[in-house]
Amino acid sequence: MGGFAAACAALTASRLVAAPKRVRPPRLQAGGKVALVAPASAVSAAEIDRARHWVSSMGLVPQFGANSEAKFGYLAGTDAQRAADLNAAFADGDIRGIFAIRGGYGAARILPLLDWPTIRANPKLFVGYSDNTALHLAIAREAGFATLHAPNAASPWSEAASWESLWRLAFTGEMPALDLATDRVLKPGKGEGRLLGGNLTILSTLMGTGRLPEMEGAVLFLEDVNEEPYRIDRMLQQLKLAGVLDSAAGVIFGRCRACSVDDPDGESFTLDDVLDQHLGTLDCPVVTGANIGHIRGQLCLPHGARVAFDADGGTLTPLEPVTA
Repeated sequence: MGGFAAACAALTASRLVAAPKRVRPPRLQAGGKVALVAPASAVSAAEIDRARHWVSSMGLVPQFGANSEAKFGYLAGTDAQRAADLNAAFADGDIRGIFAIRGGYGAARILPLLDWPTIRANPKLFVGYSDNTALHLAIAREAGFATLHAPNAASPWSEAASWESLWRLAFTGEMPALDLATDRVLKPGKGEGRLLGGNLTILSTLMGTGRLPEMEGAVLFLEDVNEEPYRIDRMLQQLKLAGVLDSAAGVIFGRCRACSVDDPDGESFTLDDVLDQHLGTLDCPVVTGANIGHIRGQLCLPHGARVAFDADGGTLTPLEPVTA
């Protein structure tokens, strides 16, 4: 038995030594080049101009993907074109970060076409939200480094909350306590885990595809737009049946814009009713109305990083730097 135990200890030690080192994307810096890509819906000339304006105002040098102005139906070019721009951005040694110009629909379509060995070997800070949730989740699974759930490049960046959280997470490498500005505390307490989530529709769509990271023990954050309460109900039920909600270390629900229903007789569930039913019964800290989602001034969040979540204080604090 002694020999067997010694052999097991040696094998364990060898595995520990061989474990890959945690990698982080490089920090953004003034004068640094960043790629602007369109992984989802087609972008307009006005959106191109806004993206150029906002990214330049950050002190960064925007480099648009070769196919960023392409159109294929409602998409920003074919799946191959959109994937090619993202692959090229990760492979380019001069590019320090990657911004999605807009969301819409289409990012999940390119997941099988992405060059994951190159992405893993060249971590870059990917920035965006909404439909780009598919890319955040896939990068968390396939590459393991943190990304930034944040306004897209063509979104308004004039609000202090967006800009300051971007600066502290991406440019300085700080680990700030982010004020979630929540409306309600459904379950008090604190939790720690890997921050995962994003757009509820996209997350629920990816269930069962093999494209999601390990969700057990995650601090889960969710947001959506233009979804009636019954649809939010349906998607939260899907997450519950899949075990995602019950295994969470915490749940943060953002501001769901245009997610109410016109019911003068008051016979329908409100969004708060649905959230109470699905989230208020969980055995973990839960808040709603956080400064996340399709709203002006949304926080930038360190997707894929380990975080500490304080429901009572309404804060989210990275436990590791997002950038190196």
